[in-house]
Amino acid sequence: MKTSLFAVLLALFIPFSPACVRAPAPRVLPEKEGTPQKTVCFTFDDGPTDSTTPYVLDELAKEGIKATFFVIGRQIAGREGTLRRTFDEGHTVGIHTYTHEYAKIYASEKSLLCDIGKCLDAIRAVEPAFDGKLYRYPGGSFGVRENLRKAVREAGWEAHDWNASAEDAVSPGADARTLFKNAVDSAKGKDDVVLLLHDGVGYKETVKALPLLIDYFRSKGYSFRTL
Repeated sequence: MKTSLFAVLLALFIPFSPACVRAPAPRVLPEKEGTPQKTVCFTFDDGPTDSTTPYVLDELAKEGIKATFFVIGRQIAGREGTLRRTFDEGHTVGIHTYTHEYAKIYASEKSLLCDIGKCLDAIRAVEPAFDGKLYRYPGGSFGVRENLRKAVREAGWEAHDWNASAEDAVSPGADARTLFKNAVDSAKGKDDVVLLLHDGVGYKETVKALPLLIDYFRSKGYSFRTL
């Protein structure tokens, strides 16, 4: 009996070796039911404009959706309020180009980076704290020479293309239903859609197609995100 009591007292004063202590099993949190697995990102190129951008912003605000806008720097002057609104309403802003003149932009690494820099300056004239790194090549990165793409990467820019399109820039005269069909057809089978749209001059049908697209992607279980 004395030996047994001694053993118990001894055990109380001898610390356990960490190797002997079993770590608690990791806690596995159950997935939330109904968590969306499919996402869509609406991206708009070629703004800001007076004829399209405000109406795009109106529709997005009405639906509570955030989008990504790749802007043209030389179009900001005179439309500072529209760009300011884009920031204030929580959308993501990226650099598209200052001029959208392919021959000048893609002439050399220096000319490409200069174009990006001028667009950056134009954005910062409205939002001095802007530190975004999103970039979209005018016309997309397809076919852009590797030395130019390398220069953009090394300058710290994150280039983003798209994997679905309403074809609004290459379908002059197309109505909203046609643009809607183009977008839906090109997005089929994709769980992470980056949709190309435009808010430049003359894109009224894109504005009309926007509520159709929002309803469609919602009905298919997509959640909306920005880049």
